[in-house]
Amino acid sequence: MNFHTRKWVKPEDLNPNGTLFGGSLLRWIDEEAAIYAIVQLGNQRVVTKYISEINFVSASRQGDIIELGITATEFGRTSITLTCEVRNKITRKSILTVEKMVFVNLGEDGLPAPHGRTEIKYVKDQFQGDGLSE
Repeated sequence: MNFHTRKWVKPEDLNPNGTLFGGSLLRWIDEEAAIYAIVQLGNQRVVTKYISEINFVSASRQGDIIELGITATEFGRTSITLTCEVRNKITRKSILTVEKMVFVNLGEDGLPAPHGRTEIKYVKDQFQGDGLSE
């Protein structure tokens, strides 16, 4: 799993218990997963269809640096399925896991549209042949 996005837990992200508010974390996850799906499918028109059970396994506190890891696990005809883990950047302790997130690729008409992708597209492969990479 690749961990690309990092967040610094600030006072405005906390719940009354002084730990990271789950709603803030879920917003970050949904945004990061949508960006991942957009990059993988090459289309900015994707929507969240499904998020499975969310399993919080430890807390995060103010000042922690957390990182979000997302990986594609399946490519459907019009969808992409992802898995996610959030962990503490310093301790590597897992904070949360989401086993399954499904995003649907939309056409210009706003309806599900085939995307033609069958495997993960890695950053190193995205720029080959553009004259910028070796």
